Amino acid sequence: MLKAERITKSYGKLQVLKGIDLHIKEGEIVSVVGASGAGKSTLLHILGTLDTPDSGKTFIKDQDVFRMSHKKMAAFRNLNIGFIFQFHNLLPEFSALENVMIPGMIAGKSKHELSSSANGLLEMLGLSGRIDHKPSELSGGEQQRVSVARALINKPALIFADEPSGNLDSKNAEELHQLFFDLRKDLNQTFVVVTHNNELADMADRKLVIEDGVIL
Repeated sequence: MLKAERITKSYGKLQVLKGIDLHIKEGEIVSVVGASGAGKSTLLHILGTLDTPDSGKTFIKDQDVFRMSHKKMAAFRNLNIGFIFQFHNLLPEFSALENVMIPGMIAGKSKHELSSSANGLLEMLGLSGRIDHKPSELSGGEQQRVSVARALINKPALIFADEPSGNLDSKNAEELHQLFFDLRKDLNQTFVVVTHNNELADMADRKLVIEDGVIL
């Protein structure tokens, strides 16, 4: 599903990643842990094609993604990768339903098809009564579930989550963590999760520890 070879990344004179190699199988849930500044989020952004490495290769579904043009890479990312962030990144002027539909609209899918799929996802995530609510009218846990539905709308094979429970209370965090495993069971999603939450990290199939720019 995902393979990275000798990934390096520097910002000015600071070398953040120093030759990362990893291989993640389809259907795996892998956590990435390490101290602040160890390179976790930088690695996640490169694996998700949101940033580019200084050197090295990344293959997703056997595609050498950094050899693609920017336009082709953006289209590939939209259809094959979902993202869940700590701060939700929901658009405040749109309803929950509309926020979930946005990646599908970018992909050119029909509005009718997307509305049906988004409704189904929000219902699956326990938000059927909240579809017309805007983000400001939702709790933190509800907003994060909307962002999960948005990540799933194009049925991506691979989902990256960056501190997904960082802004949630313990109850909502526990429910979100269990949701990842339910989705893997139901949809065979592959998850790569950067987290400081030890409970979530230990629940994963594998835990990768980054220290000083390398995986231990």
